[in-house]
Amino acid sequence: MVLRLIERTAIRVTRGLHLRGKILLLYVLIVFVPTVILGIGAGYFALQSVRDNYMVTIREAVRQTSQNIDFRKQAYDLLAVRTATDGELSARLSREHADMSDQLLSLEYVDRSFLSTSKLLPGIDMFRIYHTNDTLVQDGRLLWKPEGRPLAGRTETDWYSETLASGESLRWINVPGETDQLLVSHKIFNTNGSTVVGATYMLLDYDSVFGDLFDNPFNGAGDIYIMDHNGRIVASSSEDQIGTIAARIPELKQAEGMGEGAFSEGVMLDDKQMIVETLASGWSVAAVLHMDQLERQSKGIAYGIVGAIAFFLLLSMFMVMTVLKNVVWRIRKLGSRMNDIAEGEFDVTVTSRDKDELGELEVLFNSMTGKLGTLVNDITKSRLKEREHSFRALQAQINPHFIYNSLSLIRWRAMDQGDKTQIRAIDALTTFYRLALDNRVNVTRVETELQHVEAYLDIQELRYPDQVQIEWDIDPEARSYYTIKMLLQPIVENCYVHGAIMQKEDAFIRISARKEQDRIRFVIHDNGAGMSEETLESLREGKRTGSGNGFGTANIRERLLLYFGSGSSMTIDSAPGEGTFVSIDIPAYLEQPEIRKGDGL
Repeated sequence: MVLRLIERTAIRVTRGLHLRGKILLLYVLIVFVPTVILGIGAGYFALQSVRDNYMVTIREAVRQTSQNIDFRKQAYDLLAVRTATDGELSARLSREHADMSDQLLSLEYVDRSFLSTSKLLPGIDMFRIYHTNDTLVQDGRLLWKPEGRPLAGRTETDWYSETLASGESLRWINVPGETDQLLVSHKIFNTNGSTVVGATYMLLDYDSVFGDLFDNPFNGAGDIYIMDHNGRIVASSSEDQIGTIAARIPELKQAEGMGEGAFSEGVMLDDKQMIVETLASGWSVAAVLHMDQLERQSKGIAYGIVGAIAFFLLLSMFMVMTVLKNVVWRIRKLGSRMNDIAEGEFDVTVTSRDKDELGELEVLFNSMTGKLGTLVNDITKSRLKEREHSFRALQAQINPHFIYNSLSLIRWRAMDQGDKTQIRAIDALTTFYRLALDNRVNVTRVETELQHVEAYLDIQELRYPDQVQIEWDIDPEARSYYTIKMLLQPIVENCYVHGAIMQKEDAFIRISARKEQDRIRFVIHDNGAGMSEETLESLREGKRTGSGNGFGTANIRERLLLYFGSGSSMTIDSAPGEGTFVSIDIPAYLEQPEIRKGDGL
């Protein structure tokens, strides 16, 4: 009931409108307005979803990075602690050594226990054990005494004093002036733990330890900082912070109300936000995100949504205009197809998409043209099949496999006898008959046709050595195009059979194949006996002459028309005693041509 009321209302409102107005009104109500409303709603929810997903992804990335950093730090901490807490090492560094043999025993123990320590983990550039025991020497390998030598941006004495004065047993610092090095040290206490008797020195390569974690973090949308328990930066993806051990994150300095070493999760500073993950070791990983990256993504999504709405509105407008033109277009299409039938083209149909009156007319039209087209195609196919079978029957008169097997047997016997001339003749015959007796195709590439002619000429050269000069002018570009099979060889054969080229002094045959724009042009020129005007006229008219030299040219003309139609041509010029000039012109086809309904039918 409601639907009928809506239907009557719609008919009454649109009754006074013409067809264009009705369709435009339908377009506005059903397409334009809903698209705009849905687009705005979808854009809003998409932006909210992007923001939420962006922060979730960033937090997960920070968490995974923190776990990785913690794992790596613990590995180096464990190595430093293991060395510094070795009881035997502590005892040997604490006691007095009576003589040189006692010192050698201590050196051997240190080398045996810790010489391979620098190879246990990647990135350890230097590993040393410093001590101040006057009765124990320094060997320059693992055992060292703090002196005035430069070390880690200062002297050994200064570094050792700073290490002992530090309230931390295990200490990570940057090497002053070196952005690509980190220093890990650990105090070595005596056996009762009351006195520092030495310190381990482990110099790390920054890139090997943490570099891969700081390579363009968050795709350039932020920076990562590793801070010790005092809030000092140990490593950073920000180049201006690396190497400044006392430096603090600029964003933390700006945070109001934060004391020294304090930081907070989710701090918002201008257009940046900080996310902090605390490690099990007491260190922290802080990620400072540039929120303008998120805003750029949001703008990109908004522009994409606007573009999508505009695209679909333009597409729908195009569809509306197509509908408006549909009726007139279909009537004109029917008239055009009827004109094609009047011109003799019966293989035409009209696509029927609708069930209206025009659709019924299109179905009846297709039925009529289908019956006419079937009748014409049956007649055409019969004529094509008849001509095709005659060509294949001519080729099938000789069993190709028998010839190949026979030639192969003769070639083996010639090889046994070492007769190179006979082998050359057999190879030329094999190539010639392989191409001539291939019944599967009637078209071939120019390259293959030239091989066929070359094989035939090799045979003639063996029969009449040095009597005929063969001149080639082949365009490499023309070799890959298609032509009909056995196009050139029958003409070249006529030079020997009918042109008596062997009896001519300074005899020559010139063969040319060139690509000229969108055409392939073949030219065969000889200086043989030539032809009379009567014979030449018969050949130009396509007649088969009684002398036999017209059968090949007539066959070539028919096959040219069969595959290339009126787009091909063959001209013959000759005069008695002056030789013959044959020119063949065909379209340039890179795809294999098919038999066509052309002038040859």
